[in-house]
Amino acid sequence: MQIPTLRTRLLPFALAACLVAIGGTSSDCLAGDGDTVSGWSFDKSMPTHFKDYGYEVVSAADGHPVRAGEKSIRFEIRAGDCGWTRGWNDCETDRERHELHTARYDTWTSGDRWYHWSIFFPEDHPLVDPALVILGQFHQLESHPVWLFHNGSGGYHVTNFTTGRPVGGLQRVLTDSEMRGKWTDVLIQVRWSDENDGYFRVWVNGEKAPRFAWSGPTKKPHREVYFRFGIYRAYLSRRPGGEPTQVVYFDEVKTARTCADVTSFFDCGSLETGQ
Repeated sequence: MQIPTLRTRLLPFALAACLVAIGGTSSDCLAGDGDTVSGWSFDKSMPTHFKDYGYEVVSAADGHPVRAGEKSIRFEIRAGDCGWTRGWNDCETDRERHELHTARYDTWTSGDRWYHWSIFFPEDHPLVDPALVILGQFHQLESHPVWLFHNGSGGYHVTNFTTGRPVGGLQRVLTDSEMRGKWTDVLIQVRWSDENDGYFRVWVNGEKAPRFAWSGPTKKPHREVYFRFGIYRAYLSRRPGGEPTQVVYFDEVKTARTCADVTSFFDCGSLETGQ
């Protein structure tokens, strides 16, 4: 499957202070709350026409799946859930999304960084292949994405998009059966660089060996990188009829300079030393 370039002409970074979303509500912003998110804060992507049910901070006490702590982040998308902002309109470009992106000051131009998130598909999670469903992406300001995580025909795939088109094809890191109805922990180590000293490594579920590893440029020169997560469906015309409703949960969405500061689900000592 080929993934065309996705360009952002002008990003909708909010100028107002970001408020923590309260359980059962969908705030314009999601700040680090010490439970679901840590090390960064998020704004709504394509905020115009973003539905109230698009994302919610939900509670284990109300029966929702939670990876750690008391809360998780629930995303839901239904047929026709497209939004827009200045310079881009999902409704005119065969797309639907309920997605959050890092706030303006949470971007990276160079250096080493660790990222972690946990993701949960319900047992009855429908697939919409051959439409593309992106469930996490590293994007560049005013340019194309560089790393995509997507569902496809099931499971979790990572695509290197640093050149503006796929490098090395799709790389499946998890199968559908490994993910459905259970939490999956994703750990990433990156050196953001436009030179060959860059790297991008992906571990899952406490494993000691990465399921994906890349050495080389991880971004374009002079570009800032930021993160998006949620549910983003593209190229919907590949499937006839309306799309089914999809629900995905995220938790433990963290970033820091060290592995130990983003996760307790991996043996960070062995990963950081390479042993």
